[in-house]
Amino acid sequence: MQVICFEDEAFYEMLDRLYKRYKADNNINEEKWITGDMAMKRLGISSKTSLQKFRDEGRIRFVPVTPKNFLYDSDSINAYLDSKAQNTF
Repeated sequence: MQVICFEDEAFYEMLDRLYKRYKADNNINEEKWITGDMAMKRLGISSKTSLQKFRDEGRIRFVPVTPKNFLYDSDSINAYLDSKAQNTF
């Protein structure tokens, strides 16, 4: 049996490359749950109040992490955007 030794930095670099390759090979492009800032960017809004309105009206799914911190379902944001898309002429 062979034993291969890595320095810490090289080991974590290898893990990072493996994870990126796994995501690419399995068509995993994004995380399931995203932060409020990422959700606002994807929705094209700049106000946390607007994001709260999306939550309150049930337009997108979310999970409260703490009373003032939420994560948002990436799939529900994509579904909302798809529902608002207009067909070309």
